[in-house]
Amino acid sequence: MRQTNEIADTVKRSLEKYFKDLDGEMPTSVYDMVIRNVERPLLEVVLDRAEGNQTIAAEMLGINRNTLRKKMLSLKIKL
Repeated sequence: MRQTNEIADTVKRSLEKYFKDLDGEMPTSVYDMVIRNVERPLLEVVLDRAEGNQTIAAEMLGINRNTLRKKMLSLKIKL
């Protein structure tokens, strides 16, 4: 599970830098910001690994194919 830890560490470092760069200002909607910035590259990389096969990509992601399709539409991800 080292790779999972590497991803978590990367996110943690990015968030620490984000808060440092705010220089004391109070952020809002941090959760939504992180999800927006992580979800698109996640889907793009998995779809690439699945060679565009949405059924396989959905299985890799652990989500329903229809959910994947909705996310692709909302993020304007085209194959």
